[in-house]
Amino acid sequence: MKTDFKWIRIIELSLILFVAMIVAVSVGSANLSVEDSLKIVLDKLPLLGNLVDVSDLGTTYEVIVWKVRMPRIIMSALVGGALAVVGAAFQGVFGNSLADPHILGVSSGAALGATFGMLTGISVSFFGLGPIGVFAFIGAIIAVFFVYNVSKIGGEISTTNMLLTGTAISTMLSSIISLLMTFDQERIDRVYMWTLGSFTAANWEKNAFLVIIVTIGVAIMFSLSGKLNVMMMGEEEAKSLGVDTVRTRRTIIIVSSMLVASSVSVSGVIGFVGLIIPHTVRMIGGPNNKKLMPYAFLCGAIFLLMCDTIARTIASPTEIPVGIITSIFGAPYFVALIIKNKKKV
Repeated sequence: MKTDFKWIRIIELSLILFVAMIVAVSVGSANLSVEDSLKIVLDKLPLLGNLVDVSDLGTTYEVIVWKVRMPRIIMSALVGGALAVVGAAFQGVFGNSLADPHILGVSSGAALGATFGMLTGISVSFFGLGPIGVFAFIGAIIAVFFVYNVSKIGGEISTTNMLLTGTAISTMLSSIISLLMTFDQERIDRVYMWTLGSFTAANWEKNAFLVIIVTIGVAIMFSLSGKLNVMMMGEEEAKSLGVDTVRTRRTIIIVSSMLVASSVSVSGVIGFVGLIIPHTVRMIGGPNNKKLMPYAFLCGAIFLLMCDTIARTIASPTEIPVGIITSIFGAPYFVALIIKNKKKV
């Protein structure tokens, strides 16, 4: 019965996500009716295209919906879902309710890589990612690799050392970014805006890259959710039940880092999604990671999609970086969480 309830919730959240996507694709500087937007979207889907007639709609509507807005909507949903899953996993692995996807220096590594890409002007591309995205991805991976190896003690990972090393590396890399920007005053604004996060550069090619990484990564995380449940009961108990805690923790950290690196490379740094969504879902659905992770993925997708819709419409035609919107929602939640934890001590 519990399994049935889980799938009912997943179906409900999936329907909410679909409705949110259709509403989001209808609003903007050029408002479209929800009905027309739904027709255009269904027309592009396999097997469903023959069921709708879009002949009465102009090609302009099709371009707005399918080539401009839909890639951005898909990307925001994928990034939101990925960050929420990683946040849930990290909070379990590190046993820290304040852990988030950027805690291991991924965002700072990506920001340094992006800054390097902007300042050098090197021309390189991969899966639609320009030099900024490529260098951001590489920077994020290098940062996590360094933190991971520094934190190992006798071949095993020390979670405490990882958190401390991640914080130290983030601070150091942020200082390097500030130093680099002092040598190129003209590009300070560009670097700063990138660190606030945005989906303005979304396209189908980047989404193809993101879909591959997120699908594989999230599937692996879901498959490890049962072992993560056991690990949260205690290291020794997990080992006594046959869980290879070292291998499981290593896999979760590596896969999570790939998810965050790919997300940051296409959108810039977006905070608080991986912090507030897992906590909210945990309060509603409980701590079982087998339910928490799929719920978190869908809720994270809905949340970031809504935030991006607000970011691009609230001050239209001017666009607000989506990281500002997530911070407006997330910062008060973060403070409330600290106060709540303080009262427990």
